[in-house]
Amino acid sequence: MALIPSLVDIFQNPVFSIIAVLGAFGIGLFQGIILGRAILVRFPRLQNHVKTVSISLFVLFLVNAILSVPRFASPEKINLSNLSANSPAEVASILFLVFGMNTGFLTVLAISVTVMTFVVLKFTNINGIAKAFVFFFTLLLLIFTGISRFTDLTPSTFEVLLYFLYQLGITIGILAGTIRKIKPKKLDLK
Repeated sequence: MALIPSLVDIFQNPVFSIIAVLGAFGIGLFQGIILGRAILVRFPRLQNHVKTVSISLFVLFLVNAILSVPRFASPEKINLSNLSANSPAEVASILFLVFGMNTGFLTVLAISVTVMTFVVLKFTNINGIAKAFVFFFTLLLLIFTGISRFTDLTPSTFEVLLYFLYQLGITIGILAGTIRKIKPKKLDLK
């Protein structure tokens, strides 16, 4: 069953499917460009090594996209009624299970990229609508991921495709947002 069962019939129409595919990729692309530019503005010294930084961020976000799609497609289900902790070790085990960090280094890397997105939002000069845009869609995906882990709902193939296109859009957007140096603003001294 899909994460959003009410939209399954709507996406059977090819026009809405194409709009959804382009929308998911476009949202990811725009979000990636915003994040990439914000990183360069916040850390101006990175502009001295802009190609290395852009390629490194591209690879990091590409690995995140590749690793997060299987986790999104078939999430490990968590039953809240079976969770009980009697010792600190069990509490740590439950936290690792809830945050998905019990499956290895690559999963932790993918989660770290998501956390890095929130940190970039906090410490960069993204303001107004751009910050709300990035925060809204990052939070929306976090909610969908939570729904898929804590309920019996699993994403449909089309929802997984949309998620992959969103992640791919962010990856390409990060590259586009960091590939060129940002010119300093000129002061008008009249």
